[in-house]
Amino acid sequence: MSKIGFIGLGIMGRPMAGHLLDAGHELTTVKRGTLDETLASKGMQELADPKAVAEASEVIITIVPDTPDVEQVLFGEGGVIEGLKPGTLVIDMSSIAPLATQEFAKRITEAGGEYVDAPVSGGEGGAINAALTIMVGATQEGFERAQPLLEIMGKTITHIGDHGAGQTCKVANQIVVALTIEAVSEGLLFASRAGADVAKVRESLLGGLAQSKILDVHGERMINRTFDPGFKIRLHQKDLNLALEGARSLNLALPGTANAQQLFQACVAHGGGDWDHAGIARALEQLADHEIGSR
Repeated sequence: MSKIGFIGLGIMGRPMAGHLLDAGHELTTVKRGTLDETLASKGMQELADPKAVAEASEVIITIVPDTPDVEQVLFGEGGVIEGLKPGTLVIDMSSIAPLATQEFAKRITEAGGEYVDAPVSGGEGGAINAALTIMVGATQEGFERAQPLLEIMGKTITHIGDHGAGQTCKVANQIVVALTIEAVSEGLLFASRAGADVAKVRESLLGGLAQSKILDVHGERMINRTFDPGFKIRLHQKDLNLALEGARSLNLALPGTANAQQLFQACVAHGGGDWDHAGIARALEQLADHEIGSR
């Protein structure tokens, strides 16, 4: 069993840390307010800062909101790098910029650690059910060291390539997810405005070529008006910023991604930054002056 420092106990991190504790690993985290009762009851311990967590750990796992947050945890005052022991495995499961990830990997490697970028997809449900898709950028040795731990938290683990490749894959994932949510929103909005029973439309579409996990999960959210976050719009917006910034550097046009980002921005303008990303439907409903499911 490993001594693991787990930093980032949000919507995704809490259940992921719980699975590692259930598997018998010893976990420490950084003290931030009151520790989740379930994690505390399973033996998770709190320490003062990332440096102290690193000093107590063989493995560090981070899952925090954005690139600057990862940089602060790893390299800020009292950061992981100050307490890093030779051979420590650092697994970042956040969704952040691929180029920054390559730089972070270089710095951790030079300090004697092994760096793995392993962003996840599957939302809160995937985290709770240990069914996440995990996209890994690492050396072969780093991947092999991380794989047993990743398999506790996820179902589909793929070694994409070297450092940064996992984050590149995650950006691609977020493009596809955003555009598919938009497509589901438009399809259900069209059906609703035309007077059809959208629940039956969704049921029918799930049996044909249009079927998808997003139509299944988020289509139901749109019909039932349940926009409490599994994954927040402001975080998906951050991921699309990474996509569009990357596209500019590659001289690449991503018009659908840019359009989805504008719809997310419309949601944010209406106070929806913390809605589930299925809430993109609300921006389209405003344009149509019609709510999905209304008659």
